Amino acid sequence: MPQPIMKKAKGAGVQIQLAIWGGEEKPILCVHGLTANCRCWDLIASGLASHYKVMAMDLRGRGLSDHPATGYSVDHHCRDIMALLDDMGMEKTVLMGHSLGALISLVFAAQYPQRVEKLILVDGGGKLSEEQLAKVFVGIKPSLDRLGQVFPSFDSYMAMMKQAPFLRPWNQYLETYFHYEVKEVEGGLRSRVQPGHIQEEILNMRNVDAAQYYQKISRPVLILRATQGMLANDDLVLPEEVAIRMMKEMPNARQGDLEGTNHYTIVFHPNEKRDQTLLDFIKE
Repeated sequence: MPQPIMKKAKGAGVQIQLAIWGGEEKPILCVHGLTANCRCWDLIASGLASHYKVMAMDLRGRGLSDHPATGYSVDHHCRDIMALLDDMGMEKTVLMGHSLGALISLVFAAQYPQRVEKLILVDGGGKLSEEQLAKVFVGIKPSLDRLGQVFPSFDSYMAMMKQAPFLRPWNQYLETYFHYEVKEVEGGLRSRVQPGHIQEEILNMRNVDAAQYYQKISRPVLILRATQGMLANDDLVLPEEVAIRMMKEMPNARQGDLEGTNHYTIVFHPNEKRDQTLLDFIKE
């Protein structure tokens, strides 16, 4: 497993942690999901870093980035990305987001097209109905439940996470990801992510209408979609009908369904089709 170089960069009034793989050619900036961190990109980066410079950020309030008391919204994250690009001297980037990171990337690309070369949406960025959104929150509940809990040891923390059916089969990339996210506290260890920050994020996220940005995207777009649910067959973060609408309304979009993947395994499990689709899209 190639290890990234860890570097701090300036966000919008906060310090942002970056994990960096590869060389100098065509930078790719990766934006993770709701409660994730930069190390969720380890596996995908391993397939891209021999060709490109891959950078993954910890969103504010996650990982080793700053954790301000408030300021958790798509708008805040977009301002952090702009400040980060300026600080890193990057005129533009390929922008790739997963889940909430896909929504952030969609909004950023619509608002700042001059800073985005191409846009990759990994199982996210779609406008969901309230009914579908409720199903998704049921599906991700086991992931949210870990936040704020204090575990006596890392082994006990891992024992809980390994029970999640949507993460199986377990692998070293998952182990590294969860090891990165915990910190020592009195009585043991817990996730660095604060439940209150995520609640603020969710409240603000519900006010974002993703569909209003579709026709504003002028750059080439790749939509990668997981076809399996998390805890049920229908708790999809990007249902087929939502992806179809995105394809129709985004001027220059293409879709790639990754059969046999769910919202988590689409990034955490090896997938040759995913890796080749990414390489083909980026190099075009």
